[in-house]
Amino acid sequence: MEVDIRALGTFRSLAHEGAEHAAGSLSQLTGIETTVDVTNVTLTSHADLAREFGDDEFVGVQIGFSGRLTGETVLAFDRDSVSTIVDVLVPGASTEGSFDEMARSGVEEVGNIMMGGFIDGWADYLEASIDMSPPTYVERTGSEILPDSTFTGETDDHVFVFKSQMRAVDETLNFHIYMLPEAEVLSELLSMRSRGADTVVPIDKLSVFNEMTREGTKKAADNVTTLTGIDTDVEVSRLSFVPIEDVPNSIGDDEYVGVVTEFDGLPSGYLAFLFDEDSAHTIVESMLPTEPSAEWGEMEQSAIVELGNIMTSGFIDGWANVLATTIDHEPPQFVHDMGSAIMSPVVGRLGKQQRYAFLIDSTVQTAGDEFNCDIYAVPDESELREVLESPIDERVDQMEPDTELF
Repeated sequence: MEVDIRALGTFRSLAHEGAEHAAGSLSQLTGIETTVDVTNVTLTSHADLAREFGDDEFVGVQIGFSGRLTGETVLAFDRDSVSTIVDVLVPGASTEGSFDEMARSGVEEVGNIMMGGFIDGWADYLEASIDMSPPTYVERTGSEILPDSTFTGETDDHVFVFKSQMRAVDETLNFHIYMLPEAEVLSELLSMRSRGADTVVPIDKLSVFNEMTREGTKKAADNVTTLTGIDTDVEVSRLSFVPIEDVPNSIGDDEYVGVVTEFDGLPSGYLAFLFDEDSAHTIVESMLPTEPSAEWGEMEQSAIVELGNIMTSGFIDGWANVLATTIDHEPPQFVHDMGSAIMSPVVGRLGKQQRYAFLIDSTVQTAGDEFNCDIYAVPDESELREVLESPIDERVDQMEPDTELF
């Protein structure tokens, strides 16, 4: 099955417009001004999708839809956020402990109104009827907030998820909309809208490329262990499709310390290894023979750059092995800023020749939470399409550790 990039962009825009309609509905209902930060289309394995939610507590609604497009949507609030909304809409409802019946009904009604406009936009575009099921209230932990049908099949099976990240302007209110169309129906719709071979990619190759990225992440993580002695534990890999200008918003405004590296070959692009400040200090302490400064002086920056160079080599070499090509990289550049500010220059350079980006997002963590590292790769989109035309599925098992690295 093949996917037209322009069709995928259109469907992502539909999801974003639907999310904006949902945010507008919430603003009208509550008086709380709400905006949509970013909407992306993510291809991820069942296992990685489950890890993404962690152990956070969520409250929300699940709504099924059927017709020309079938699947399920989830409106998921963190617990404090939904309590704020219920207090406005249903004064006197209990939000302490488990929500009472009044509070649950309020959440269901909010979900029904918000998601109605979200689904209607898809029906209008497809010029077909899409029916919604009544909202089902859910109060669950982690990935259990998603429908049970999400995780049928093997843990390494991949699923397309349309995800909108939303927030209130003046209040601490964060929530998400997840849309999970049935894979076969979505693939059919995407392939039907193919308009030319120059914008088509094989959908199965996207899954293989995502697994290739996971292997690159593992190699980078192994190199961290070799250099620092800290065992890595969790690797998560996601392949998201977003407008190029939305890449900074996808990273967010948290402050990071790390490196950005430009790589050149097939494909070319940019790679960022970003640590939160505590993680970066932990890493530097393990690398330096003396107590590092609390400030990011020359010695501390050199340690981060050295680590970034080692991680980049592991990540990029794995890609080059599978693609049977040469990929070189420039010396890493030290960065210390908000994530969105770090990625803005990357967007400025790539945005000259492409409208959309495949944002590759991986996470390396340790069992004891000594550190957390987010890895972002943004390849040239047209070159990535060229890569996906090669037989990468036949070579993905060639990614063996580079024992001569150290």
